[in-house]
Amino acid sequence: MALVEDPSSAPTIRWGLLGTGWIADRFARAVAQHTRAQVVSVGSRNKHRGDRFATQHGIPGTHLGYEELVSDPHLDAIYIASPHSEHREHALMAIEAGKHVLVEKAFARNTAEAQEIVDAARGAGVFLMEAMWTRFLPHVAALRAVLERGEIGEVVHLAADHGQWFPFDPKHRIFNPDLAGGALLDLGVYPIAFAHDLLGVPESVQATGKLTETGVDGQVSMVLTYPGRVQATLHTTLWSKTPTTAVIAGTEGRIEVAGDFYTPTSFTVIRNDGSRWTYQREVPIGLQYEAAEVARQVSAGATESPRLTWDNTLEVMRTMDEVRAQIGLVYPGE
Repeated sequence: MALVEDPSSAPTIRWGLLGTGWIADRFARAVAQHTRAQVVSVGSRNKHRGDRFATQHGIPGTHLGYEELVSDPHLDAIYIASPHSEHREHALMAIEAGKHVLVEKAFARNTAEAQEIVDAARGAGVFLMEAMWTRFLPHVAALRAVLERGEIGEVVHLAADHGQWFPFDPKHRIFNPDLAGGALLDLGVYPIAFAHDLLGVPESVQATGKLTETGVDGQVSMVLTYPGRVQATLHTTLWSKTPTTAVIAGTEGRIEVAGDFYTPTSFTVIRNDGSRWTYQREVPIGLQYEAAEVARQVSAGATESPRLTWDNTLEVMRTMDEVRAQIGLVYPGE
């Protein structure tokens, strides 16, 4: 039996996309190709960009401006795909309009903003979830099952990295402090969320990092300490394409997760006695699994996902706040 339900079996839901960037493109393709849901409309501040995006994806409706999008009565849920700096404003706008909301990771710039969004959703009684798609992927479910069976014994260490190379451009969003750029919120959130999923909330966080010329973080190394003898060592950078792999080491073996660990991928279980086996499953794209989770929970009348609760998101945000405090990263307007 599959550990994760087929996304095409999830109920139908009508999506509106807030934003037309790369991740919105991937989300639109995943929903159209691998779920029964429909992307009904897209909102953009640029009419030409919005019309072009809608044409590319066969989306019937476009809205000039986000207020018009979230007010569309034909939409059930809004996918927030704007820069991190805008997540709070756009999520609150959608919630106030009575829409269910999926907010792209990182959920917000900081815990205070994230808490405000959660409180608004709680007050409005709408569904809200962070778009940390990794948590819903088949290989992650299979990996968790391996750990729960105790195949590698007691876990003592987790290592994960996410580095991508970006040519320096102060106008690019990832180097722009006004858009809450930097490695941590864009890339580092993946290894942190992965460690949180498998190990829980750390007792302590130690971090060191280097800032770019524009004042955002270019590279961060982190050590997270958990109860007992468990530690996680995590790394993120804008300055190098790293292996983007993960390893979970235990007293009786280890699990090596192939790169990119946060996308649909394979892993190998290697035991101390030399035996090994590999999990491999072909999965296209991957964003359809989080989209299906939203559809299922909304259909069930839930306001949050048991697989990625509001508390889970806030816990990861608190860890990133602590990392930022230690490396001296502050965004304008905070």
